[in-house]
Amino acid sequence: MTIFIGGAWPYANGSLHLGHIAALLPGDILARYYRQKGEKVLYVSGSDCNGTPISIRANQENTTIEKIANHFHTEFLECFQKLGFTYDLYTRTDTTHHHHAVQEIFLKLLQNGYLYTKSIEQAYCETDKQFLPDRFVEGICPNCGAKARGDQCDQCSALLDPLVLIDRRCKICGNEPIIKETEHFYFSFSRFQQKLEALVKHAKRENRWRENAVDLTERYLKEGVLDRAVTRDLPNGVDVPVPEFAHKKIYVWIEAVAGYLTASQEWARQKGEKLEEWWNKDTIAYYVHGKDNIPFHTIIWPSILLGLKQSPLPTHIISNEYLTLEKRKLSTSQNWAVWAPYILEHYHPDSIRYFLTINAPENRDTDFSWREFIYSHNGELLGAFGNFVNRTLKFLEKFFESRVPQGRVNASIQTETERLYQLVGELIETGHFKKALELIFDYIRQANKYFDQEQPWLQIKQAGPAASDTMTTCVYIICNLAQLLQPFLPFSSEKIRQMLQIEQVEWQVQLDLPERILFVEPLFERLDEALIEKEYEHLVQTSKDSSP
Repeated sequence: MTIFIGGAWPYANGSLHLGHIAALLPGDILARYYRQKGEKVLYVSGSDCNGTPISIRANQENTTIEKIANHFHTEFLECFQKLGFTYDLYTRTDTTHHHHAVQEIFLKLLQNGYLYTKSIEQAYCETDKQFLPDRFVEGICPNCGAKARGDQCDQCSALLDPLVLIDRRCKICGNEPIIKETEHFYFSFSRFQQKLEALVKHAKRENRWRENAVDLTERYLKEGVLDRAVTRDLPNGVDVPVPEFAHKKIYVWIEAVAGYLTASQEWARQKGEKLEEWWNKDTIAYYVHGKDNIPFHTIIWPSILLGLKQSPLPTHIISNEYLTLEKRKLSTSQNWAVWAPYILEHYHPDSIRYFLTINAPENRDTDFSWREFIYSHNGELLGAFGNFVNRTLKFLEKFFESRVPQGRVNASIQTETERLYQLVGELIETGHFKKALELIFDYIRQANKYFDQEQPWLQIKQAGPAASDTMTTCVYIICNLAQLLQPFLPFSSEKIRQMLQIEQVEWQVQLDLPERILFVEPLFERLDEALIEKEYEHLVQTSKDSSP
């Protein structure tokens, strides 16, 4: 089986926050799980270094687009590495290979008859002497009345044209733009209406797309898929490979999603692989992102793939709802966010991965609070998981000279463990990561209960095999936790394997137990509850400090 996993491409115009991490983390869980199963996995993403957001920041800071992109791309790489993300290739959209590949895609769509030119009216700023990219135009959404930018309303998820905005303003100077005629290439999205309807119908029947992705896509299809411009007068990006349009750029929303294919092509080139062995009709393709990216992955990208006659179409859409912060909507402009570099500097990466999975906004918005984060670390990771591992290994160190007894594993626990691999695997494959992790932690709580009920500290004083059987069963549980938790909590899972000298990483029941423990160290340290108030005050203060 071949598995493709595409993680959304974060804009290289600002730091990652917990909302970004929550949306992207399922991609790494999937990649780790499928690799454990021994499947062929290709997991790619990259930094979006083209388009409007990055040029806006460069303008604001009076610096170059390249410097902004380099800074945040490097920061993203560091964050993903600290979080344990296992991308096969994490690249960027301003690379030569991406630009060339996107131009080839453009020319192939043109050759296949899906692109055409059209004169249109576009917002033009007389103050800044330029046509305005859609995101440079701000105003009021005509559908819901919320403040919106010219390509999309975040409030009601409507795809917009800048000219329909009420009270239009140039984002650069704040003046009202005029309307001026220009010529652009358009993509014939309308020609794919029926095929897109069939794609959604199949995904719905197979229960492979998240409910929000199905609902939103059905809404767009009901309204009718419209042809949209695929070129723009942008400040940076991929040049249009047609001489008379060379001064224009390929629109970022078609160019950025193409990154899934261009990154795969580059990975195949680097590894000496044939792309068609990884991208074909039998490949299972997961796309992992936040709900604001749904139409780009369920309407735009499938249409491009259909236009290219390229398989596979998206089979699984893993689209999270929003993560709120202390009961408030995350706001980068108000600095109401927990930034990834900050939390990774101060807290264990598995604590972050655990909280964002067990509280994942899979079907509805969920909230991050410092109180719940500290409590979940101390209660679940330290109190349940870390405690069970530590008490078992410390007992063996004290009473068995660090040797693992060769007793009998409890039969009912063995049956439950076998069942757990199957259930958790099915949940991961269908995108239910929260439920999968909940099942594993139910198993951990039962393991602690088993330890308490068997009372090995009394059994060891009695003649017979009881203590050996109890401790053998506990080590069996720990060895299997090191495999079951590997997709979710890779750092603590690796530490268990080091302590027990387990070399293999696989998705199957571990029957062969180690002979001895190499060393014993706590998996987690207790977090002081005083941090709850300290971190909340830090959040409030940094938000105030950023206010104008």
